[in-house]
Amino acid sequence: MMEGNSRFIRSAQGEPHADLPELVRRHFAHPFRKPILDYNRQAYAAALAARAGWNPKAPLILDAGCGVGWSTLRLAEDYPDHFVIGVDQSSDRIERGKPLALPGNAVFARADLVDFWRLLQADGVRLARHYLLYPNPWPKIGHLARRWHGHAIFPSLLALGGVLECRSNWSVYIDEMALAIALATGRPAVGEAWQPSGEPLTPFEKKYLASGHALHRVVVDLG
Repeated sequence: MMEGNSRFIRSAQGEPHADLPELVRRHFAHPFRKPILDYNRQAYAAALAARAGWNPKAPLILDAGCGVGWSTLRLAEDYPDHFVIGVDQSSDRIERGKPLALPGNAVFARADLVDFWRLLQADGVRLARHYLLYPNPWPKIGHLARRWHGHAIFPSLLALGGVLECRSNWSVYIDEMALAIALATGRPAVGEAWQPSGEPLTPFEKKYLASGHALHRVVVDLG
């Protein structure tokens, strides 16, 4: 195992935020109405067109916040009968060199996830699998509303269905995600400590393992 130097997450918060249940309820009671930007509409249309050109009936996998895209390529390889869309807001990250060539069943979209999720929901798109791999944990206590499960977009995220898997090197983030899912859907969701059985899916996962971090995840079938 290569050596790593990734810093451990430091936070004054050691358990799920007390305000999370009320925040989740509020977001479901008041729909998110921020205008969708044109560049996100264009990226969304291009991604769905790529899927239609390969196989319009292919089950869809969303690699949300794909970063440099290693995970998108690996998922496309692991699920050859699915179509994988890797979304990230940074063109620099998406355009970096890749360990594998882009296969026919995958595409990258440079877009804001907040808009991309809402566009999928508006079109009634249902996902087969949905990955949130090492999102920014926003570990300060006052950052709760910046975490995906505390953000106003959370109802749209859940509405896409499928098998949702979130991974983090901060157990509190995963425990909060599990709690928010359970509160919103009534489905049992429990965070767990885990180790990948094969090659890490992302550079972050590889770096965290090399740095001796404990990894955590929650996996829920949203139907």
